[in-house]
Amino acid sequence: MMLESIKINMQKFNTLKSIPAYLPIVNIDTDMIIPKQFLKTIKRTGLGKNLFFEMRYDDQGKEINDFVLNTDPYNNSKILIAGKNFGCGSSREHAPWALLDFGITCVISSSFADIFYNNCFKNGILPIILDDDKIKELSEYSKRKEEIFIDLKEEKVIFGNNELKFKVDSFKKKCLLEGLDDIALSLKKSDKIEIFEKDLKVKKPWVFND
Repeated sequence: MMLESIKINMQKFNTLKSIPAYLPIVNIDTDMIIPKQFLKTIKRTGLGKNLFFEMRYDDQGKEINDFVLNTDPYNNSKILIAGKNFGCGSSREHAPWALLDFGITCVISSSFADIFYNNCFKNGILPIILDDDKIKELSEYSKRKEEIFIDLKEEKVIFGNNELKFKVDSFKKKCLLEGLDDIALSLKKSDKIEIFEKDLKVKKPWVFND
């Protein structure tokens, strides 16, 4: 089968520990995450350097020193705490690709655009929705450069001696825990697909004629 020749490389997500980067800007759209001039590629790699391009670089292409992801230790953060309505705008899948290529595998916000939210799960990123007051509480750990811990299986954010519960759809959770993207989900049904194809060849052979 054609699907069997496709390499599956979505990483499993179980737990994550990192100093979070805090970007308290509301309505960050996908064009701000990865501008349109970088959408020509269909590769998922190489986009991280252009993540938040217009906020990270000046007109000469030099890093803007006070942008959070340009400063240590946030330039190595795996967790991003963002303002509400994160990922709004167009449905480009390059947005989660850019985040992932930069190294961010978890985004925490009080709300996400629906399409972006679903695209995250398909690409190995965990989007967590928390109330605004909890976001503010977590942001203090970012400012103090302290790590927080994400446990997907238990659906917990642990920071210091505190923990917060979050909710995630059971099927999306399973996909992240097992590293299953759309292709991997199809491959799990490869036997049924093959049986269907063989049956179709018998019943409608003209469909397969060149």
